[in-house]
Amino acid sequence: MPPRHRTVHRQDDGLVRHVPAFLENQGLFAFGGVSNFGAGDTPILFYSRRIGLHGSREVPIVGGARLTGRVGRWSVGALNMHADDLPPAAVPGTNFTVMRLKRDLFRSSSVGLLVTNRSRSQTAPGAAQTYGADATFRFFNNLDVNAFWAQTRNAETAKAETSYRAQLDYNADRYGLQLEHLMVGDDFNPELGFLRRDDMRRGYASARFSPRPGRLGAVRRYSWTGSLTYIENIQRRVDYRDAGLDFGIEFQSGDRFGLAASRGLEFVPVPFRPGGQVVVPVGAYDFDLLRLSYNVSQQRRVSANVSLEGGAFYGGHRTALNLARGRVNVSARLSLEPSYSVNWVDVPQGAFSTHLAGSRVTYSISPLVFASALVQYNSAARTVAVNARLRWEYQPGSELFVVYNEQRESVRGPLPGAPARALIIKVNRLFRF
Repeated sequence: MPPRHRTVHRQDDGLVRHVPAFLENQGLFAFGGVSNFGAGDTPILFYSRRIGLHGSREVPIVGGARLTGRVGRWSVGALNMHADDLPPAAVPGTNFTVMRLKRDLFRSSSVGLLVTNRSRSQTAPGAAQTYGADATFRFFNNLDVNAFWAQTRNAETAKAETSYRAQLDYNADRYGLQLEHLMVGDDFNPELGFLRRDDMRRGYASARFSPRPGRLGAVRRYSWTGSLTYIENIQRRVDYRDAGLDFGIEFQSGDRFGLAASRGLEFVPVPFRPGGQVVVPVGAYDFDLLRLSYNVSQQRRVSANVSLEGGAFYGGHRTALNLARGRVNVSARLSLEPSYSVNWVDVPQGAFSTHLAGSRVTYSISPLVFASALVQYNSAARTVAVNARLRWEYQPGSELFVVYNEQRESVRGPLPGAPARALIIKVNRLFRF
């Protein structure tokens, strides 16, 4: 499992507070060849959920504007938002600025620049800036090369911290190869973005062989994949390593069977709580994992990804059962997407279990109007969260959103000291000229 103790900004800082207020043309602001939803350890220089936040507190947004467009082979994006002050928490008003410039090359390649500015840093007096350059090259239909270089700086120290990445991805039908090197400086901190961990050098390699059977039968393709991940900090201490093997069978129906095994090491620099009252002390821990999974194709009326896994866990043992990407098409308009995971953990410091259950319900009122709701229960945090949303596309490219969020402790009612409810209304109007 990936190391979690070096988290800097949590991507799920609030389960249901995310509103699709900045999602239009979001691909233009993506940086370094990664999306906001699949970055892993790679820093995201601009992440819209950071706007209107000071630490974990939500700050009212006064207003702002965004401009995106194309001029020939150039793509341009600019965004400016201003958040109000919050006197009870001594949070001053803050301005957020993002500038993006991209130039298309050849058939499917590009180079670009990104600059962000937060007028008041959360970690030091004065402003905080992030700037970087990136390049994405596609050769033929299967080979992608991505690279970026970025720096962050705050006004008080004027000290710059650097991050860079180079990645090669060859993804053909029968063979696959991935190579990556990523470096994130000790104090690299994109304050308008998201950073899972800093102070690291990460190397990754994987190779895949996916033959198709000679005779067409129930099996569409077999797959064997080997991977190696190696992470050390800037002082060359090994923080994480993992070697894994994965075998899969893809059926003609779209279903997939998987069997995976891995073995590695993780260093824990500070004590942390994986759940309950258990505290894992500082140290290096060997781990192994064996996972059995079956993915029922989404082409079916009822689909899901079910997995059972177990192995060594911080000096003890963990067993987990997961139901992910579940979907039940009740009718042409109504669908349910349930999810559930349970972990049974037994370590030298004690034993505990955690449960995470939820479901998304979507109802299409018409081709232009739909309503959805996400409900989730987290036993570790003892919270129940609800996000309800109504979307109406009142004309092509123009939309009205009405969003209601609520989060409660499952035992003591509304969360003390934090907003428990929020109602957001957003109107988007597209002008063509």
